[in-house]
Amino acid sequence: SGSRDEALRDRRARIMSRGLPKQKPIEGVEQVVVVASGKGGVGKSTTAVNLALALAANDSAKEVGLLDADIYGPSIPKMMNLKGNPELTPRNLMRPLKNYGIACMSMGFLIEETAPIVWRGLMVMSAVEKLLRQVDWGQLDYLVIDMPPGTGDVQLSVSQNIPIAGAVIISTPQDMALLDARKGAEMFRKVHVPVLGLIQNMSVFQCPKCKHETHIFGADGVRDLAKTLGLDILGDIPLHVNIRETCDSGQPVVISQPQSDAAKAYLKIAKEIVRRLPVPPA
Repeated sequence: SGSRDEALRDRRARIMSRGLPKQKPIEGVEQVVVVASGKGGVGKSTTAVNLALALAANDSAKEVGLLDADIYGPSIPKMMNLKGNPELTPRNLMRPLKNYGIACMSMGFLIEETAPIVWRGLMVMSAVEKLLRQVDWGQLDYLVIDMPPGTGDVQLSVSQNIPIAGAVIISTPQDMALLDARKGAEMFRKVHVPVLGLIQNMSVFQCPKCKHETHIFGADGVRDLAKTLGLDILGDIPLHVNIRETCDSGQPVVISQPQSDAAKAYLKIAKEIVRRLPVPPA
């Protein structure tokens, strides 16, 4: 019975793999790290921005890029204080816009800031393909991809088209967010993307006046989920007004307040991510 079940699983895996696109690396990019969440509103883009800056801050010899794959709600332009349209190279590739030493690409650079994206699936897939294949990144050690929330077409398209060194799952400790975070982790496992670990965001709020700490979204939900899934916790990020204010103003906390507790949390998590990445070939 056990051997029959195993043979059946192997057969299903072979059938599922038929017709999948062959993974092709992004030219010039050494390692891709995707930042994902099952649910929206858990601070995924804020985390992706600060992690990209933290990767660069931890090692000035490394070149880091940031790709905003959230087609419907691109937020990287505002958070990175970038505006304008990408220039084209002689090879007709888009040049990323750059700030704080990070090369950035986003659908937000290609449309009006207030224009809604009213597209069906095929158009979204075409946009993702352009962002993956028609950008001249130069030479990057790390490309951080800010994924849209959920486990839909964009996540599958990115996972199946390019080799990904690792995925990072963001969640608040709230039960509703944890349900979707688990789905996100399981999705990456199904498409054979290594999950580097989970980040517990908005883990605790400290009153700026009396310093009393409150676990608004619960205390250790992400830690409990990590144990259930056999994954690591990469770190905790507090619910702090400075994190929100600095990203809204286009001056993320890692770059504008590097000595703050919030910035130190991101810098520590970036080190944990690098520690878990596979060693790139020489």
